[in-house]
Order: sequence, then structure tokens, then C-alpha cells
Amino acid sequence: MDDLTALAGRVVGGEFLQRAELLHALELSRACATALFTVADRVRRHFMGDAVTLCCIVPGRLGGCGEDCRWCSQSRLGPLGGEKPTRTPRERIVAAARAAARAGAGCLGIVNSGRRPGDGDLDDVIGAIDAIRHDAQAQAAGPLRVCASLGELTPDQARRLARGGVFLVHHNLETSRRFFPSVVTTHTYDDRLATLRNAQTAGMDVCSGGLLGLGETWEDRVDLALTLRDVSPRVVPLNFLHPIPGTELEHQPPMEPMDILRAVAMFRLALPRADIKLCGGRVVNLRDMQSWAFFAGASSLMTGDYLTTAGRSAQQDAQMIADAGMTLVTPRTGQSAAAPRTCFCTSAPR
Repeated sequence: MDDLTALAGRVVGGEFLQRAELLHALELSRACATALFTVADRVRRHFMGDAVTLCCIVPGRLGGCGEDCRWCSQSRLGPLGGEKPTRTPRERIVAAARAAARAGAGCLGIVNSGRRPGDGDLDDVIGAIDAIRHDAQAQAAGPLRVCASLGELTPDQARRLARGGVFLVHHNLETSRRFFPSVVTTHTYDDRLATLRNAQTAGMDVCSGGLLGLGETWEDRVDLALTLRDVSPRVVPLNFLHPIPGTELEHQPPMEPMDILRAVAMFRLALPRADIKLCGGRVVNLRDMQSWAFFAGASSLMTGDYLTTAGRSAQQDAQMIADAGMTLVTPRTGQSAAAPRTCFCTSAPR
């Protein structure tokens, strides 16, 4: 515990932990995981306070993806990959924005299947943003913002989205550079990094994290965290594999709840100022231990349903936040005075 306390003290003091130190912290936590949670909680409270924010997502285009991501039901290897992609009508996206506002979310994420968007996809997103801005019900509880997860973006596309009102782009790295080719072969790690750079150059914030439980090692998880630290995303979404029948990883053993929490704590120590967001797979994998994620370092949640799997209601999540002694911050209530301003964003495994 003394070693972990010393590491947390250095992080609070403004230092960044190195790879060997993060691996050492994980090794120490094998004997007593709660000791790691205690120091991660200290770091979260120092940098983020006790504020928790929510986000929601809606598919803009679903299914029919030509990529081969082994976990994804929408990829060409998954049950929805062979289907013709379906577009969500604008009125349904606006309805989703109204539901997000009622839930107390600060952001609605529009998520498209496919490797990259076409001009029509950009038109759809920008048109939806304009419709949401002018919808009284969507904005009644406070300013609801829209972010986008559209796959790879060129510099010109990123600039167009920024001009069209997208404040944040979501694009996960998913795993370490070493392990990435084991789960995706139709595009590269550098392709993903290029999109994040293009979004940032265009003036948008980025939301980028990973999907844990793909078969990667703890070293891969640490390496992902360190790559993300170089990228400096505002928000780091953590997803946990929920094996979908018909995908190549349908029989992958799930992560144990305590290992998920250890991973959350490691990401908090590695990325102390980031908004660590719990996203896809938290319900089925953490089960009754979801609230523990706050004490392991998480600072926000995706609520409601995901793209192809069910989540849980915002009411349940709001109660969990209150029971944990945290403060749910909504567009109506504003940012907690005890915490730095955080960003509402979105992510989910496809």
C-alpha cells in the first residue's frame, strides 16, 4: 500500500507515471485490489471532484460495415455485416435528442457504421445538429450538444464537421498497437491515429479509448493508456467486451469484475486529468459492482441503450450515482464547483 500511495502522491503532484510503474501498480493490486482503488479514487477526487456526467448515443447508420473487427456485430464477419446499411431518419435522431435531454445527458452521439463517411453522411449529421439546436424539447433542460463517431476522417471532412457544429469526435484506438492486428486487419492503427489528429487540428476535442477483454494482456492495456496519453483526448471511454453471437469473439471469456475495476484504476493513474467514461459492456460485466467504478477512478457514464445491445435506464444510473455519494451534473444544474469542467461525450463498441 505504501508503494501505491507514493505513486498516487506523485500523480497528484503533477507527474506522469511510466510504463513500469503502472505495471508495478497492477502487480501490487493482485494481492489487494482495493488498495489500488483507494489511490485511484484519490487521484479522481483531486482532478475531477465528485461530479458525474451522462451521455447517450443513437445510430446514424447501422449495419453493413466492410471492416473485419472481430468483436463487432456490424462488421462483415458479424451477423449484421451482410445486411444493407440502414439510416436513421432525422426525426428519430431528434427524438433521441429529446430522450437524452430528459435523461439529464449533456450530449447525444451520432454513431455510423462503416470505415469512413461520405458527403451524404456529413450532410445528415450536420442537418441533424441544426434540427436538434432548433428543437425546443431537446434544448429545454439546457444546451444539448452533439458529437459524432463516423469512422476515419480526412482533414477536409474534419473541418467541415467542426464548422457544422460537431464539438467532439469519437474514434477509439481499441487496444495496443501490438495487439491491434490480432482483431482488425482491414485498416491500421495509424489510420485511427490520423483521424484523431485531423479532428484536433480542425479544432474539435476527441474522445478515444478502448475495448477491453478482446484477449489482450495487461501490458497491452497499459500500452493503450500510454498511447492515449500521447494523443491527449478530453474523454477516454472504456468498453468491455460483451460477446455477441455470430461474431468471431462470441466465445471469448468475459473479464472478471475486479479485473475491470483494476483496469479502470490503471487508466485513472495513467490519465489523471481525462474524463474516464464507463461505456459498453459495463452492465453485463460489472453486474452488481457497477458503482465501484467511481471509486476505481471513473468520472462519467454512457446511459441508455447502445447500438446493438441494451443498456439500462438513466433513472437507474442516476440512483446509482446518488447512492455512491456522487453528484450528477446535467446541463440544467451546470458544472459542479468542486470539479474542473468536463466534457460530455460518447462511445460504444459497434
